[in-house]
Amino acid sequence: MQDVPLDPKPADWLPASDAVRVQILATEHWSLLATRSMVWNELFSRASTFITVLSASIVALALVAQATDFDDGFRNFALLVLPVTLLLGIGTLIRLGDAMTEDVWLVMGMNRLRHAYIDLAPDLEPYFMTGHHDDFESILKTRGPRRHMGPSQILAATPTIVAIIDSVLAGVIAALLAGFVNDDPLLTTTIGVTTTIAVAVVLIGILPLRGIKGFMGSLTPRFPRA
Repeated sequence: MQDVPLDPKPADWLPASDAVRVQILATEHWSLLATRSMVWNELFSRASTFITVLSASIVALALVAQATDFDDGFRNFALLVLPVTLLLGIGTLIRLGDAMTEDVWLVMGMNRLRHAYIDLAPDLEPYFMTGHHDDFESILKTRGPRRHMGPSQILAATPTIVAIIDSVLAGVIAALLAGFVNDDPLLTTTIGVTTTIAVAVVLIGILPLRGIKGFMGSLTPRFPRA
């Protein structure tokens, strides 16, 4: 028996009224807004958890240092605690990057809904302070009054702070490992500083730029600005 395809538009199908359209769009708008709020709550929660673990690790290292007088026992304990803290920090940084990407995607959806609102009521366009197009410039307009991020915003951003802490942790771990081979303070300090700078370049510069470039390439605006 051959299946009969369903008609997506029955004979008595009528277009939805403007009131119904606005209600549907508003429901979707609040859904995106709630999801965005959840993403930001998770972002703050992840960062707070990492800072809490980092603080606990520093306190534990201080107590062990006082008890062992910075001997080999302290170094062994530090090499047990710090890598775990660094692993948590890298995981936090990755999740923060994903959360920022999800936030941009949600803002893009909200801009599309605002575009629909203006299609229904074009006379309301002068009252919208946020963007109502889904190109990247309009997304930045919705996210804040500054269209481009300056050095102060970049340095104060939570992912940047977490990346700097991760870089310092990596440098300390590298210095501790170098101390097993040669305990010369100048050598271990040089290795620690070099490792910190190298990891910071990767975490703050290379990886974010690659991620932003890939994400920008995946955006397909449906309602770009003319």
